[in-house]
Amino acid sequence: MAATQGSFPDVRLLAAVAAGGVVGSLGRWSVGLALPHAAGGMPWATLVVNVTGAFAMGLLVAFLVDRPGVHRLLRPFVGVGVLGGWTTFSTLAVDVVQLGVAGRVAVLLGYLLATLAVGVAAVGAGVALGRRVWPGP
Repeated sequence: MAATQGSFPDVRLLAAVAAGGVVGSLGRWSVGLALPHAAGGMPWATLVVNVTGAFAMGLLVAFLVDRPGVHRLLRPFVGVGVLGGWTTFSTLAVDVVQLGVAGRVAVLLGYLLATLAVGVAAVGAGVALGRRVWPGP
């Protein structure tokens, strides 16, 4: 984390990450309300936020590469704040444990495979789309 004097963090950087975190976390919470699931059911909300977050991270990476005029707080705001608040590994882990406890091994394996495979593909698609939309210099 960038520091301005000694070990004190830059207040603008902290504010950008915090504001982004609010946006991402509230968005994730809203998706959870819109796509609830019972214990042992497919956790669609977590899958949706993690895959869309991976896609958005790909877009962000494509936008930031070779882009000298980008504001220094954009990456912390979007990458750490918004997408950090939007995506959730901890909920993924809880969902996997709950599926295992419920004996839903096939759903558990499908969920893990979908999260990994579709998430990686989403980052690639985001980067590819981003490079088309925002070609480098």
